[in-house]
Amino acid sequence: MSLRPLSDRVVVRRLDVETTTAGGIVIPGSAAEKPNQGEVVAVGPGLRHDNGEVTPIAVNVGDRILFGKYSSNEIKVDGEELLIIKESDIYAVIETEVPVEKAA
Repeated sequence: MSLRPLSDRVVVRRLDVETTTAGGIVIPGSAAEKPNQGEVVAVGPGLRHDNGEVTPIAVNVGDRILFGKYSSNEIKVDGEELLIIKESDIYAVIETEVPVEKAA
């Protein structure tokens, strides 16, 4: 099944959390806090204003994002847990830097 979110909503797959602390302590799954970052799976067309104009969403499918702890609605699709989040509840896009090789 595929989802097509409406308005300014985004469908997100939550990313796995670290289960071991920096000091080497293993945190059991029941005690671990759910992560507040995920990968964008689908995006809606954008927010429609009263005058009919649509402001497109600033994130794309495949982006890794940070979102608020209580800002999502959980749904299950084909046995997979996904989240639906409004664009305004997305705090940031996680960008990975690609190292640039120095010229010899």
